[in-house]
Amino acid sequence: MNDSVLEHKNQHSKYRLKRQSLPEALADSLRERILNGEFMEGEPLVQEAIAAEYDCSRMPVREAFRQLEAAGLIVSRIHKGAIVTSLPAEQIIELFELRAMLECDILKHSLACLSDEDLARSERILEELENAYHRRDKEKAGALNWEFHRSLYLTAPRTQTLALIQGINVQTERYRRLCPLFMCGLQEAEQEHRQILAMFKIRDTDVLQLMRDHIIRTGHRLVEALVQRDEQVETKLQSR
Repeated sequence: MNDSVLEHKNQHSKYRLKRQSLPEALADSLRERILNGEFMEGEPLVQEAIAAEYDCSRMPVREAFRQLEAAGLIVSRIHKGAIVTSLPAEQIIELFELRAMLECDILKHSLACLSDEDLARSERILEELENAYHRRDKEKAGALNWEFHRSLYLTAPRTQTLALIQGINVQTERYRRLCPLFMCGLQEAEQEHRQILAMFKIRDTDVLQLMRDHIIRTGHRLVEALVQRDEQVETKLQSR
């Protein structure tokens, strides 16, 4: 194969790779917009409008929608198109209960595998997370909260479990970001994270119960904060 043909082939491959990555880039962008509340619960997402906004065809938008639907962030309705999902309180609690079950299972496998270097990385992430808490930076705190939890599980030979946990985290993260009142209870979460890391350092198996309690408490705190938020909104509407 001569150089000119090879060069053309490489250029064509690069072009195709960029085309293939477009749906994922679109999905990432739309995911952040949903998590940040730009698209609210029950709001329709119109393929044509999204395609025009991103200056692309509807095909990558359609594939991005499939990824968002698989993540539980949107749902397709006949004759209505894609709609941003809405979860009642009991389903939010259910997601945290699933997290508790899966994360405690993966912890059993990672506890014996984590090295001192791994734990040092987790501590650095935790310090960044605490700084985000103090700055009241919801987006950064949400991302770092997941990174801290994830750092404790990476050594476990449980790739599929970790993927499931990450998917659940995406769904619950939306409600964390949309509820300013939830930031008020983060001092407890900060203390619990410190306890979890300390127990990991001494390989204390009681960390499994601590992690379970931490996740379940977080779920209930979030639902309580969401209820308070809705009550405040209702009070304001009634006073007008």
